[in-house]
Amino acid sequence: MSNTHFGFRTVEEDQKASMVRGVFDSVASRYDVMNDVMSVGLHRVWKAYTIAVSGVREGQRVLDIAAGTGDLTRAFARKVGPQGCVVHTDINEAMLRTGRDRLIDEGLALPTVICDAEKLPFPEAHFDIVSVAFGLRNMTHKDQALREMCRVLRPGGKLLVLEFSRVAKPLEKIYDWYSFSVLPKMGKMITGDAESYRYLAESIRMHPGQQELKALMKESGFGHVDVHNLSAGVVALHVGLKC
Repeated sequence: MSNTHFGFRTVEEDQKASMVRGVFDSVASRYDVMNDVMSVGLHRVWKAYTIAVSGVREGQRVLDIAAGTGDLTRAFARKVGPQGCVVHTDINEAMLRTGRDRLIDEGLALPTVICDAEKLPFPEAHFDIVSVAFGLRNMTHKDQALREMCRVLRPGGKLLVLEFSRVAKPLEKIYDWYSFSVLPKMGKMITGDAESYRYLAESIRMHPGQQELKALMKESGFGHVDVHNLSAGVVALHVGLKC
């Protein structure tokens, strides 16, 4: 059995998915509140920027992976209009259910699918845009997931990966202090779960940095990849084009 990382821990590959599921089961009901607090609302700016860079148009087909509570799903749906289609997916049922309920409350009845990004249940060349926000770092085989995202995109289609990345060096010490000292305490106060936010901080450090992820995306079939550093590299948006 092969091993992989769960934060700083080494675990067997077949254990990781259930461990990640446990993290999100624990925080699903308070996930959006915690996002607002820990990012000081900046996650909304990062997601709005992602939508702007996507160039999404009316009538297009969009796949939102690890969509959770549906922030990007909702924004894409408003852009594609009634002639388009946005599919809301996640591997975690608790997160997906929370997002689906919120979308319905806003009058958006969209396809909602529990699925594994490493084995997408969609045909080849089906979508104009695929997005994954703050989900890729939790996947066991990132290369396989990226190949699947490339497979379901049409030629000329675009992948948008919004993810925590490598912060600028002058900010590293204060960012580490915030991540490992402040963030778990905030998680405990708001969600009742410090360990899930300790995992978050660790998983960010184990995720490929900007250039490593760019190289991985190109190896996975994307002909051109742009990197947009946001908030001094706290987050990066990688935009891959399927040629």
